[in-house]
Amino acid sequence: MSEQQSHSKKSVELFAGAGGLGIGLAQAGFIPQMVVENNRWCCDTLRENHGVLADDIPEAEQPWRVVEGDVRGVDFRPFEEKLDLVSGGPPCQPFSMGGRHRAYDDARDMFPQAVRAVREAKPKAFVFENVKGLTRAAFHDYFTYIERQLSYPELVAKGGEDWMDHLRRLNKHHTSRSKPGLKYNVITKLMNAANYGIPQRRERVLFVGFRSDINAEWSPDDGKYTQQALVWDQQFGDYWNRLKVAKKDRKLEGRAAQMAKRLSKDEKPDSLPWRTTREAIADLPDPETATTRAEAISDHRFQPGAKSYPGHTGSYLDEPSKTLKAGVHGVPGGENMLRRADGSIRYFTVRESARLQTFPDGYRFHGAWSECMRQLGNAVPAELARVVGESVAVKLETAI
Repeated sequence: MSEQQSHSKKSVELFAGAGGLGIGLAQAGFIPQMVVENNRWCCDTLRENHGVLADDIPEAEQPWRVVEGDVRGVDFRPFEEKLDLVSGGPPCQPFSMGGRHRAYDDARDMFPQAVRAVREAKPKAFVFENVKGLTRAAFHDYFTYIERQLSYPELVAKGGEDWMDHLRRLNKHHTSRSKPGLKYNVITKLMNAANYGIPQRRERVLFVGFRSDINAEWSPDDGKYTQQALVWDQQFGDYWNRLKVAKKDRKLEGRAAQMAKRLSKDEKPDSLPWRTTREAIADLPDPETATTRAEAISDHRFQPGAKSYPGHTGSYLDEPSKTLKAGVHGVPGGENMLRRADGSIRYFTVRESARLQTFPDGYRFHGAWSECMRQLGNAVPAELARVVGESVAVKLETAI
């Protein structure tokens, strides 16, 4: 389903970043009437790639209208009961495995604004995503707190009420027989992008809710792609020949190498093979050696200075990449490197990183390399967003 074919479902997106979530949801039929983002480079990226400015539609009513600024200053009441979906990725630093894990004590926690948007707009459904770190045992109570607030967005905290007292009140409401007011049926799921055909091992937690009068509930699958199927293809299939990999470079590492020892040719998995870094970037020229050809491709320039250190050794070509990182210090770490079979490394280019995040090839990013990588490191893979969006769209359509 193309974006041009699907203008029937309206959405608003918060914390839009470079647009990965919005792209996938738009492919599933949810066209954002407004996107809210605070970072000026992200806003420039969004405007360049989604600015339509149709002559017959007032600018304020055009799809992908970018609102640059703090979401806390945005009024969502004009959209009340006019939206099919509210979506977004509240800033994840408080919960990131690489962050400082401050959670509810961190002023960067923007989940309260996501809840406010739902309360004011009252959409039919919402999709919010965050990092795997949010599911840490240490955050269990706050994870529940987010779920409860999204389930009962009108039951707001009282003046001076701390979050634990608010959670107790929400839990009491949740277990009561009578639940008046706005209510959403909320389902959460930790999803590994690699299991859905994305060439990156990236785990995100999804919060999906349907307004109670819609009578729908999200029921996501576990994906059709597995590491076992990839290793089988590499051991007994045509993976290496298909990608024209020299025999000296045919190398499996870590868990893949151990899995290969246990596989039998007669036990071909029913699942599809994980997609690998090599498959994602095979048709792009090497930016380190084919500089002239590489520079002719948008955002595909060699970035010097890659260094390996313990825990940051880069992504092996013949597996999905490691999770692309934005970095709390503003400079991407070693996870944003490619590691060849001979052990040599280099940074991924912006274009290669966009491929790993399944952005369209024509998508252009604004800012220096480190800023573009920050945008991509914070993004949701567009293909994962499409999978989620289509599952939500099906529920909305069958519930009507």
